[in-house]
Amino acid sequence: MNFAHTEDRRMLADTLGRFVSEQYAIEARNRIAYGDEGHSPQLYAQLAELGAIGALFPESEGGFGGAGFDISVVFESLGRGLVAEPLLGALVVGQALIAAGSDAQKARLEDLVAGTAIAALAHDEPGGHYELNRVTTTAARTASGWELNGAKGVVAFGEKADLLLVSARTACGPLDEAGISLFLVDGNAAGIAKRAYNRFEGGRAAELTFNNVQLPADALLGAEGEGHAVLQHIAGYALLALAAESLGAMDVAKDQTLEYLRTRKQFGVAIGTFQALQHRMADLLLEVEQARSAVINAADAIDNAQGAARDRALSAAKYTVGYVGTQVAEESIQLHGGIGMTWELPLAHYAKRLVMIDHQFGDEDHHLQRFMALAA
Repeated sequence: MNFAHTEDRRMLADTLGRFVSEQYAIEARNRIAYGDEGHSPQLYAQLAELGAIGALFPESEGGFGGAGFDISVVFESLGRGLVAEPLLGALVVGQALIAAGSDAQKARLEDLVAGTAIAALAHDEPGGHYELNRVTTTAARTASGWELNGAKGVVAFGEKADLLLVSARTACGPLDEAGISLFLVDGNAAGIAKRAYNRFEGGRAAELTFNNVQLPADALLGAEGEGHAVLQHIAGYALLALAAESLGAMDVAKDQTLEYLRTRKQFGVAIGTFQALQHRMADLLLEVEQARSAVINAADAIDNAQGAARDRALSAAKYTVGYVGTQVAEESIQLHGGIGMTWELPLAHYAKRLVMIDHQFGDEDHHLQRFMALAA
């Protein structure tokens, strides 16, 4: 099987690589990511112009890509620059629109692809532990549509989102897969309380509380009570995107560490000549290549596998980048010594992002358990 990128994907990777290196140097990135906005609307619009968002969706839906390797190319490039822009929200909400949306709802994709609207998935709830089936937020029918009540936690760019995809329970118990429905909610709808904050590794998130939020009847996405399958579907795309982003960040952290070992001297010689450090670095390089293979498998599976086989490959990739990413962060900092922890060194920010990726859409332990359950 040939996993070499097509010419179009290589061109996209080169274009994004140049843009990130020129516009998203670490000093500029940190000002953006740790600032009040958490991202740059101007740079987000430029990424859309370059096709970074359009590459996430098929031509039939207004994009020009949409395959697993298109998604991995985009997010690996973003990971290399620690780009703190809301492309993950655009991906998962856009894929939900494609999978379950009406023609009128799918029309919202145009704004997402153009970068003129920010989308966010509001699913995780306080006290939850990555379970897609755990939903206590409720939606009740009214004479004119729906009334939404509940709370969602750690919603990436939830304060800025023009469009929220909200999971809510319309039937059954709080842990049942049946009875979960999905709703498209205006980010500025009356009754939404937002508590926003900067994330540890950059970017913004928010706690959202829905107090008697009134929704029209056409806010329901897909069939009532059948949202769990859509959540599983779009979570797969999120796992691939995060795994590819992690791989991009690992490559940069690895390269920076190799360069440091070549140039840092002790006793008149480069520390990279010390055998103990060579062994540690060799082990790290092997682990990064293992992660690369897992991402390739996941990108292939998102298009060509179904059911448990697809889910196993995606969980395997997320598990692998979870433990390898943590190892890269820890080893890179230790091999740098004390300077590895300083704000001024880019490596410290890569390490933070690598560790925090593990906690999005299920951590290492969660996906190891999921993989074993799917293999049973």
